[in-house]
Amino acid sequence: MSHTEQFNIGGFGWRLLAALILVFFTFNPSGWSFFHWATHDPQNQIVGKIFVGVVLLIGWVIFIRATANSLGGVGLMLAAAFFGTLIWLLVDWGVLPAGSADAVLYLAEFALAGILAVGMSWSHIRRRLSGQVDTDEIEG
Repeated sequence: MSHTEQFNIGGFGWRLLAALILVFFTFNPSGWSFFHWATHDPQNQIVGKIFVGVVLLIGWVIFIRATANSLGGVGLMLAAAFFGTLIWLLVDWGVLPAGSADAVLYLAEFALAGILAVGMSWSHIRRRLSGQVDTDEIEG
């Protein structure tokens, strides 16, 4: 197996980090996000805002397409159920706070980033578990 075909926890970690950056740079409750920058004084730095918006849009399209292709509808529902119940479990155990709307939003954003990271990684994980290789269909 070549270096580019290897997949490990580090590979998943990089995908998770990229998904967290994408999700939290787009919007987060802290007030420091693209959404807040773009909507605060919308006429100021318009070209920069459009450029960053296009870069974020490219990131979202890459992640969403890969996740949808990799997991499919049932897989997306299962991934959402997994992360949703994991957060619920950790809140129930008192490990994570859920006493404010901001805390719940942060937890939801972490779950979304987790779903995107799993979607970006699923073909590698599936190949490791089953030995089956996923391929994209190319229409001619």
